Amino acid sequence: MTADGSLATTPDVVDVVTLGESMVTFLPSRPGRLADVPSFDRAIGGAESNVACALAAAGHTVRWVSRVGTDGFGDHLVETIGGYGVDTGAVRRDPARPTGVYFRTAGDRATDAHEVAYYRAGSAASAMSTGTVDLAAVDAGRVLHLSGITAALSADCLELLRHLTAPRPGRPLISFDVNHRPGLWRDPADGPRVLLELARRADIVFVGDDEAWGLDGPDAVRAALPEPELLVVKQGAAGATAFHGPHATREPAPRVDVVAAVGAGDAFAAGFLSATLRGLPLRDRLRHGHLAAAAALTIPGDLAAPPARHHADRLAALDDAAWGRLRLGPGWTQDVRGADEEVRTP
Repeated sequence: MTADGSLATTPDVVDVVTLGESMVTFLPSRPGRLADVPSFDRAIGGAESNVACALAAAGHTVRWVSRVGTDGFGDHLVETIGGYGVDTGAVRRDPARPTGVYFRTAGDRATDAHEVAYYRAGSAASAMSTGTVDLAAVDAGRVLHLSGITAALSADCLELLRHLTAPRPGRPLISFDVNHRPGLWRDPADGPRVLLELARRADIVFVGDDEAWGLDGPDAVRAALPEPELLVVKQGAAGATAFHGPHATREPAPRVDVVAAVGAGDAFAAGFLSATLRGLPLRDRLRHGHLAAAAALTIPGDLAAPPARHHADRLAALDDAAWGRLRLGPGWTQDVRGADEEVRTP
């Protein structure tokens, strides 16, 4: 990383490698309890593959590393993720373990009424380890993006993340999204401790203020986590704060007409990393993160196509007053004129 927090260019590598489990997702055909929903639409879900697909759609070279079963669901994941332009050549197939799947209701994940049924225990991805993934393929990126979800899948997965984040010759720049999912940890007390350990080893860290070890505000998070060169504390609708060294840049989020609050964190990370790869200033990196998150918030599924680069660049370059008036609703990524009209609204 250069003095301004941007990335140096290295030949013969992809821009970003992501490693983690992707699952086939079943979305309800109508609102209601899982017990009452008669049918589901198939999609894909997975923090790291979401980031990979969004970055590839934004024009970057990206590789996804994982394991899937030798089943139809594994075929679907590899074909769908590859269809976004992501290199899936390092995805290994496991004949003895299945591809993970999950079902969810249509509501917000944060509400008590929301239901998620995971079928991922013993999945092919949970068997990821230093011996079962292509470590050379993992290291062949300017950035390696990881998340705390992988650490919770199994002891072998945690050992793999500890290996990948440890100081070592040839280690890529490590991007780490804390992504604390309490329900995945066998002992809930382990999650915060392990995730803090891994975050301290990373170069770029993303953490939501609702998962930040009970700390009060971005400055407290930075004080507890001084090691990463770049720390981004996401504050939901209020915006986000990025720390480069001791310096903080705070940027509000635009108003968004939310369709479903799923996938926004992954999209934010992709937007921020894309702008980082392009060497944009911190304010613009945060704005690109917010815009990518808004694309995810205004569709029903986890994975949204990002806005065209020229469209996002124009919005990110708005003055503070115009940015503050920006409001984004369903279809805004395709309807450039509609977004501009919203900007001009007093």
